[in-house]
Amino acid sequence: MRDRIGYLLALLLASSGTVPALGQKPDPLLETGSVAVDGKMTPYLIRNLPISSFPSLSPAVANSLDAMGCMIPQTYEAHRPENVIHASLERPGSDDWAVLCAVGGKVSLLVFFGRSPADKPMVLKTFTETDRLQAHDASGQLGFNWGIDPASPERLHDAQAAMAHRPPMLDHDCVEDTILDRRTVYRFYRNGTWETEETE
Repeated sequence: MRDRIGYLLALLLASSGTVPALGQKPDPLLETGSVAVDGKMTPYLIRNLPISSFPSLSPAVANSLDAMGCMIPQTYEAHRPENVIHASLERPGSDDWAVLCAVGGKVSLLVFFGRSPADKPMVLKTFTETDRLQAHDASGQLGFNWGIDPASPERLHDAQAAMAHRPPMLDHDCVEDTILDRRTVYRFYRNGTWETEETE
């Protein structure tokens, strides 16, 4: 009887997406579990992509990410591979990359400058994966909510429009770092250091 109850429980969990069905191997690209939200255990699902899903990455950057064991987490809104960006982040015309790298339960925003793509990347921000979850549909299941995009100098300048002392427009791109439906931080490199501008 106890074995039968255990079997039925496993089937129930499998159908909810919490664990793979009996006899199936877990999908390495789907990360599932539960976290406490307002005192209640709430299921989550994070979709990841391997580095090979981004064939345009420079070989040096791809090799570095593979060596670190990175997977690329996708937001719950994703309709195409995301969270790998190619832009001029160091200076005008530079050939740079920014990536969200998930490994060991942590997600980091990494930047590789084109002048030294094989070097250790700069780490701009790191979160525990489960700190970047939010509900997004009627099911109540949580999804990953951290996304990055390239932002032009004009886009950053527009975001700074309400500032009392609006700085001059940059001459190169920046990283648009967004927590979906919550806030955006623009991360830009200037005078040898990274600076930020936050918008709601």
